[in-house]
Amino acid sequence: MRNLVSVGTGLALLAALGINVALAADPAKEETGKEIAYNSSKGNCLACHAMPTMPDAEQPGNSGPPLIAMSARFPDKKVMRAKIWDATATNPNTIMPPFGKHKALTEEQIDKVVDFVYGL
Repeated sequence: MRNLVSVGTGLALLAALGINVALAADPAKEETGKEIAYNSSKGNCLACHAMPTMPDAEQPGNSGPPLIAMSARFPDKKVMRAKIWDATATNPNTIMPPFGKHKALTEEQIDKVVDFVYGL
C-alpha cells in the first residue's frame, strides 16, 4: 500500500509540474488526418493552403490552391495521393514538398491526410 501511495504522489507531482506521463496500460492516441495536416512539424498544409470550410484553420497560407471541393477536383483519390506523395512528378517546378518521396510523412500518415483533405 505504501508503494502505491508513493507512485500516486509521484505522478501527481509530475502532473502538477506539467510533465505528461504516459502509463503503460494507456494506449497511445492515434493521430487523425486533420491533426497531421495541421501539425506544423508534419503535414503543415496550412502553411500554404487555405481551408475555407474549416473555421479552426487559423492563419492559412495562400501560396497553394485552397483545399475545397477536393473530391470534385480529384475524382480519382489516387491522383491526389500521388500529388501529396511527390508533386514534383507532375510539376518539377512546384513548391509543394514531396512528403512521401522525402519520407516527411509515413505511408499511413499520407493515407490519413488524403482521407481528411478528400473530404473537404
